[in-house]
Amino acid sequence: MMDTRSARDLLAFYAEAGIDTCVGEMPVDHFAEPADIAVAAPALQRQERPAQQPALPPVSRVVPTAAPAPAALPGMTSADEAVMAAREAAASAATLEDLRAILDGFHGCALRTTAKQLVFADGNPAASLMIVGEAPGYEEDIEGRPFVGRSGQLLDRMLAAIGHDRTNVYIANIVPWRPPGNRTPTPHESAICLPFIQRQIALANPDVLVCLGNPSAQALLAIRGGITKSRGRWMTYDTGSREIRAMAMFHPAFLLRSPLQKRFAWRDLLAVKTALAASS
Repeated sequence: MMDTRSARDLLAFYAEAGIDTCVGEMPVDHFAEPADIAVAAPALQRQERPAQQPALPPVSRVVPTAAPAPAALPGMTSADEAVMAAREAAASAATLEDLRAILDGFHGCALRTTAKQLVFADGNPAASLMIVGEAPGYEEDIEGRPFVGRSGQLLDRMLAAIGHDRTNVYIANIVPWRPPGNRTPTPHESAICLPFIQRQIALANPDVLVCLGNPSAQALLAIRGGITKSRGRWMTYDTGSREIRAMAMFHPAFLLRSPLQKRFAWRDLLAVKTALAASS
């Protein structure tokens, strides 16, 4: 039998993974009307009844209609228009405060309708080190700050190991709204949000950029291979007015699942520490 601490840790893991709905043993069609679900249950029970028992009288089922297609986003008639609108909106931001206000009023990404709030950034915008992840999770969506769940706690310990914390690091994500169920953002969602994080990096203007995880590295550093081959190598990120030293690293969530890979993360952290010392 699971003890109280193990049960609490398991529930915390489920919450971090975005699992916030109880699932029963019987399948349920959530698109059906309540009456449809009520008539479906006897049919399921009839299928499980042993063959020697008489079957229940047939029950008519109502086939639910398909769910309606989502309404078009305000002012957007196509995916390309949403991306173009994001580029124009991001380019108009003169400061990080402007950029946050623009994102608050941007309706081109459907993720904002399912997330609780915008998760813009955390830390010191004037820091020499900027860290960019993929998207907020459950805890981040609740608090409105990136990397505050279990992955964030590990990230804080990693930064402390090289003498840094959130007072001298700037942290953000490619996508500033939590995808439902913590799923991976679609390529279209990432493409819409990409101009905003690019502008955010340009306005923060760090000396060193660290991309945590493959999605972040692919979006910002144009990496096509896996993170295992690309991590730990210095690359260049061009803001349009300046080139910044950049490196891809394993995401803390991956390190929680694969502790043996922490030795590679430690090497990368030491390289980042050396680069920051050279830039100061």
